[in-house]
Amino acid sequence: MEDHRTIGRDDVRLRLRPRDDSYYEMFTDSANNLVIAARLLVELMSDGADREAITEKMRACEHAGDDATHAIMRRLNKSSATPIHREDIYRLASNLDDVMDSMEAAVDLIGLYRLDRLPKGIIDQIEVLERAAELTAEAMPRLRNLEDLTRYWIEINQLENQADRIYRKLLAHLFSGEYDALTVLKLKDVIEELETAADAFEHVANTVETIVVKNG
Repeated sequence: MEDHRTIGRDDVRLRLRPRDDSYYEMFTDSANNLVIAARLLVELMSDGADREAITEKMRACEHAGDDATHAIMRRLNKSSATPIHREDIYRLASNLDDVMDSMEAAVDLIGLYRLDRLPKGIIDQIEVLERAAELTAEAMPRLRNLEDLTRYWIEINQLENQADRIYRKLLAHLFSGEYDALTVLKLKDVIEELETAADAFEHVANTVETIVVKNG
C-alpha cells in the first residue's frame, strides 16, 4: 500500500543538515589522553622515577589535550547541526581540558619546586584521579547512545568525595609541623592542583548527566 504521509519542513531541514557525530570520537580521544596523564602521575610517584622524562611526557599530553579541545571547538564553529546542544559540547570539551591542565600543573610544580620528598597521601590523590580517568574514558563512547551512564556519574561523585577527604587529611598533615613553612606552601600548591583535577572530573560527570537529562 502506498504511503501518502507528507514530509514536513523540519524533516527536510534535518536531511539537508545531517548531524555531525564525530564529537563522540573526539571526546573519547580526550578522555583516553587523561588516562595516559593519570598513569604518568602514578609513574611519577614510583621509586627511582625519571621525573624530568615524565614531566616532558606530561607536557606532551597537555599539548595533545589542547589540540583535541581546539579541534572540537573548530568543528563546533563549522557544524550546522550537532548531536547534542552546542553549549553542552563546549562545556564538556572545556571540562575535559580543565582536568588535563590541573594534572599537568601538578607535575610541573613538583619539578619546578624540586620536591624530592612528597607526602604519601599524594599517592591516594593520584589513585583517585587514575580511577576517575578510567571511568571517564569508559563513559565517553556511551554518550552516542546515552546508555548505562548513571552509574558513571554516581561513581565519579563518590570519588570526588573521597578526594575531598584525602585533601583535608593532607592539609592537616602539612600543618603538623613536620615541614618548614616554605615547603608547606610548595606542597600545598601541588595538592591543590590535584584536588582541582578531581573537581574537574566531577564537572565532566555533571555535564554528562545534563546531556542525558536533555536528550534521554
